[in-house]
Amino acid sequence: MAVEDDCSLNGANGDTLQIDAIVSNENSDEGVEETTSDQHISNGRAQSTPVPDTTMPMTDRSRPQYAVKYILSGHTMAISALKFSPDGTMLSSSAADKLVKLWDAYSGEILRTFEGHTEGVNDVAWSNDGEFLASASDDKSIILWSLETNSAVKTLLGHTNFVFCVNFNPRSNLLVTGGYDETVRVWDVARGKSLKVLPAHSDPVTAVSFNHDGTLIVSCAMDGLIRIWDAESGQCLKTIVDDDNPICSHVKFSPNSKFILSATQDSTIRLWDYQKTRCVKTYTGHTNRTYCLFTCFSTTRGLYVVSGSEDAKIYVWDLQSREVLQVLEGHRACPYTELAAQTHPTRSIIASASMEKDLTIRLWYDE
Repeated sequence: MAVEDDCSLNGANGDTLQIDAIVSNENSDEGVEETTSDQHISNGRAQSTPVPDTTMPMTDRSRPQYAVKYILSGHTMAISALKFSPDGTMLSSSAADKLVKLWDAYSGEILRTFEGHTEGVNDVAWSNDGEFLASASDDKSIILWSLETNSAVKTLLGHTNFVFCVNFNPRSNLLVTGGYDETVRVWDVARGKSLKVLPAHSDPVTAVSFNHDGTLIVSCAMDGLIRIWDAESGQCLKTIVDDDNPICSHVKFSPNSKFILSATQDSTIRLWDYQKTRCVKTYTGHTNRTYCLFTCFSTTRGLYVVSGSEDAKIYVWDLQSREVLQVLEGHRACPYTELAAQTHPTRSIIASASMEKDLTIRLWYDE
């Protein structure tokens, strides 16, 4: 049974939890719309407008006030993942159209498209130095892309079924991936070789990630289990499961690695003190019954938890009080609309993407 803890989530020194923020040029039909509060203004074919500086001092506002600023178009099939670059200047997207696209995070302009996968792309990840992207695909491969050469530099093969998730370690010398073959694999980036194959789960693996210093890996799967692994030895250190054992859609460490945030298909997000195997917070109100939705932290203006929802909305919770502070609406709703959401590393920006009939990416600003 999940235990709800109303404490302040103190860290090791008694401080309140601080989740410190740790290929081709396009001339096709891709474009960006800039929006205002009272109308949508089409900027035509990937034209841009300067984005106001949102790094002003904190105000007395107690709630976020995100509003859509740019609407990005370009993918032709369901968008699977969005990731901001480590410095926040670029946004990568992956989709079932077999493409990885790169966008300017501050203007919404398309920068380039990476083509090479033969099936849909499920996830994308940035190296910590922002020089490489890794993409995971239904073609059972992971491709490493160089932003310097705008080309694929390595293709990693070894998974025996769809590759669903991918992430770099902080030093960017290792990759961790998970797939429908129920394994977690650790890769040597420089050599493009598999170092470890962990028989991790009894169902497809839906998310994998390193902690802030690269010593731990967290994974989750459709078997409902969350597992913590020693990155060096591959030993499973802990298994976490809720009493009802719902399918686990996504999991990640908090930036200080003291907690993990998990999303499950009982429409619940949980914050776990994994060392004590204790659920200390739960966040509800959104809908997650069918798809694997991303959930993430936002630390730029307050401490928030952000997630997409199958009702085509984005939900923003206060991390401490668990209150829903804002619900962002704008994507076209249809039955089982999956909505991916990702937060900017340094500014109050959320990127969201939808599937089915709405193939747009939206950039929301809290200005």
